[in-house]
Amino acid sequence: MGTPRRLKRQAGRHALVDGIPFQLPVASQRSPALIAAFLINADRAQAIIPGNEVHALRVGRRGFLVVTVIDYRHTNIGKYIEYSVGIACTHGKRPVPLPLAMLFRKTCGTGQYVHLLPVSSLISVRGGKGIWGMPKHQGNLDFIIGDEVVSSRYDLDGKMIMNIEVRRPRRAWLPLRASGVNYCSFRGMLMASYIYFKGKLGFSFSKDAARITLGDHPRAAALGELEIGPPLFAGFFPETAGILDDHFECWFELYGDRKSVV
Repeated sequence: MGTPRRLKRQAGRHALVDGIPFQLPVASQRSPALIAAFLINADRAQAIIPGNEVHALRVGRRGFLVVTVIDYRHTNIGKYIEYSVGIACTHGKRPVPLPLAMLFRKTCGTGQYVHLLPVSSLISVRGGKGIWGMPKHQGNLDFIIGDEVVSSRYDLDGKMIMNIEVRRPRRAWLPLRASGVNYCSFRGMLMASYIYFKGKLGFSFSKDAARITLGDHPRAAALGELEIGPPLFAGFFPETAGILDDHFECWFELYGDRKSVV
């Protein structure tokens, strides 16, 4: 899916939401990013997704943890780092097999449920949570581009939660233009926000392409229960450009009975 024309027509306009000024469209430029997907326990992943209409994508007993870190260097609200820890999923009445979810992404609501979303700036917390319902909180984050490895560490309350390392590819050669949907839980509502991005990707499917190290913070213990396995793939974008849609959707989080929500 390409960027909607409606967003392109917004160029040069401005918005003011919760006292935060935005130049439209809400966009980023020249921002490096890393991404990696890991096998996890699908049942345990499903257990941390609220409601009963978001379903962890699975192959047998395994699901998929997606970690994406973006060093936003040029945005409408200044510089910051964003560290996304999500579970690949679909949205609808029932789970969808992986091949169908990939072929019919829009129909199946294929995207990711965002479990953790620390950022390095307070204004990003205010905008992301207050407008799009993203579970943003301020953490201590870095983004280090080395000759051999690209890494990012996530600390909170003086303790490490996660460090991710991605083996840097020799070159970023694959032009990629894509869209994505993020599902988030906020105020008992399921929120869906949409992003459109492009960049050149270098990637690897080797088992040593990426590595996650968990720390001793309680949030790391919760991630450890997912039984994170080897990576399926990992990649690095030297530069990305993205647009966050100003259109979002929300639904009540649905449960089987009242006891489920008490």
